[in-house]
Amino acid sequence: MNTPEIHRIATPLLHDYLLDAARRFPDKVALVARGERVTFPALEQRSRELAALLCARGVARGDRVLVFGDNTIDTVVAFWSVLRNNAIVSVINPLTKADKLAYLMNDCQAAALITERSHLRVAAEAAARSRYLSTVVVSGEVDDETLASLPGGVRLRDAAIEHADEPRRRAIESDLAAIIYTSGSTGDPRGVMHTHRSMISAATSVSSYLQMSADDVVLCALPLAFDYGLYQVIMAARVGARLVLERSFAYPAQILRTMQQEGVTGFPGVPTLFAMLGELKSIWDSDWSHVRYVSNTAAALSSKQIQFLAQVFPRARIYSMYGLTECKRCTYLPPQDLSRKPGSVGIAIPNTEMWLVDERDRRVGPGQVGQLVIRGPTVMRGYWGKAEATSERLRPGPIPGEHVLYTGDLCRMDDDGYLFFVARMDDVIKSRGEKVAPKEVEQVLVNLPGVREAAVIGVPDEILGQAVKAFVVLESGRSVDGRELQRACQERLESFMVPKHFVFVDALPKTDTGKIKKTDLR
Repeated sequence: MNTPEIHRIATPLLHDYLLDAARRFPDKVALVARGERVTFPALEQRSRELAALLCARGVARGDRVLVFGDNTIDTVVAFWSVLRNNAIVSVINPLTKADKLAYLMNDCQAAALITERSHLRVAAEAAARSRYLSTVVVSGEVDDETLASLPGGVRLRDAAIEHADEPRRRAIESDLAAIIYTSGSTGDPRGVMHTHRSMISAATSVSSYLQMSADDVVLCALPLAFDYGLYQVIMAARVGARLVLERSFAYPAQILRTMQQEGVTGFPGVPTLFAMLGELKSIWDSDWSHVRYVSNTAAALSSKQIQFLAQVFPRARIYSMYGLTECKRCTYLPPQDLSRKPGSVGIAIPNTEMWLVDERDRRVGPGQVGQLVIRGPTVMRGYWGKAEATSERLRPGPIPGEHVLYTGDLCRMDDDGYLFFVARMDDVIKSRGEKVAPKEVEQVLVNLPGVREAAVIGVPDEILGQAVKAFVVLESGRSVDGRELQRACQERLESFMVPKHFVFVDALPKTDTGKIKKTDLR
């Protein structure tokens, strides 16, 4: 007896944004980076070839793949390729050191690593410590001997040679699409799990209120490992916009030149960048009428920064936003409310609900401070491999069977429902738009010769948002200065984690149970 063929209607997956854009915009430039320009069809083809290579190398549905690279076209190709292979992608900050990279590989049991020649030394050192890695794909020129020393080493350029078939579409929208690592108060990075559905929901919501379209040219100098940066890739593909990649904010003058050359209309940034731009006299000498919107997150814009942005970009709508990796975005302040609601982080993004609760989980009213709770499709699935941490954040919601996100952030709401951020319930520092776990920095410091104890806090900084400040107790009879400690930290930590200030003290304030009282340090 013949079994009738079952026709399946495919539900949208995240990488359908790229496939649809390649069909809709056959001649349009999708990405610009370091002088290279790639159209949507070319990007689709390159991602298809790499997906086929990963499949041929045994990477299967649900496997985790780390992408360890800069803001380059190859990194974007890798991101889409992993998704097309029905696998789970995790983009890792290129400043990550070998110890941490090895931890991430083993934490998520990564089956494959995609990296660049410029990061191969760190990648190779980490890969040697992995218990699960079976494939390392390297972009750029690499010799055969080096390639042979890597687990399943293969050149990215060979993706176009292996002639493997594209993987069959097996994922569904409730499958995990990405693990985005973020620092927690414990110091151990947590892998935030997001499904295709949650990421599509977030991209739809944010790109909608930004009013993004195919006519936009978006500049991204944000790290693609940072969800704010990664979503620029996703949202640009969703609407068919051109994305212009810059490595970082290290050279703000170069960013301004690129914005002029490409006619940038969308400018996502963080307070650190806007503070640096404010110090450049050249920014006032150019016509910025082509900039349609400016968006900000990571920390609230000061009134001085808002005034600066409004003067420099007179035709731009300025969006002040607030969110967590655990739900991508919580709120946005509509541009027309900037002057009416100074200091507010705004209202809930579309298709999201929020409320505040006290320590007994009772909802609090206007003017009262409480923990922010988020309900909606953008909420994470949980933390990879960390059930206890997940249960702290995801708790039963108002509808039986659902879970909502307890953010760990203290906020208050006014009578109109506009949210005002008050403080974080833990002591995570936000510097340069990146999260810094004090414990991670403290662990490096106390392992340095001559250091007995260390405590790290964040302090206000006009440029960084928050600067990392370290209080250090030296071992008896030892003499070490701040410059020595700073150099040692630079060798062991990402640059945004390195303390800017060092204070040497005879002892740290402690509670009766021996815990350091950081409230006294502040």
